[in-house]
Amino acid sequence: MTKTSMEGLNRSDLETFRREEKIPVVLVLDNIRSLQNVGSFFRTADAFKIEKIYLVGITGSPPNKEIEKTALGATNSVAFEHIHSEVELIKKLQSEGFSIVSIEQTNQSVMLNEVTFEKGKYAFVFGNEVFGVSQEFLDTSDRVIEIPQFGTKHSLNVSVSAGIVIWHYYSKNSLNLFSKPS
Repeated sequence: MTKTSMEGLNRSDLETFRREEKIPVVLVLDNIRSLQNVGSFFRTADAFKIEKIYLVGITGSPPNKEIEKTALGATNSVAFEHIHSEVELIKKLQSEGFSIVSIEQTNQSVMLNEVTFEKGKYAFVFGNEVFGVSQEFLDTSDRVIEIPQFGTKHSLNVSVSAGIVIWHYYSKNSLNLFSKPS
């Protein structure tokens, strides 16, 4: 067994990647305080060809060296926009036909393993590391998803949660994006 070389991974260059079709998913970072978490979201968004990241409220924006520590250049490949108001972004997403899906533990959340995704556009909302998803987003969510957990801690790292949710989205949609190039 040998590791696949960078050339063998057959990745697109930056300009090609920017022109390629993305999946109809945007990530909403609702007042994320850690710049390293923000960078991790960018890296995950690049890996899964996410359409765009919305940085809301206090969430840091590129260019920023702390974000780059974990983004490793993904801030150049993933579209993003900073919006100060949750209400403004909610109206924008709804007018563009996105289903708003918050990732949070609530009395009405559905466990991720029970969730399927119909064809459509999705905005996955991830909340502040301490306070979670804001009430404004929860009140307007079409669905709230919770990741099953079994340990003593009450939550996962927010950027880890993003990877889990996006992978679940891919696996439920049977998208064949991981086939080896011929």
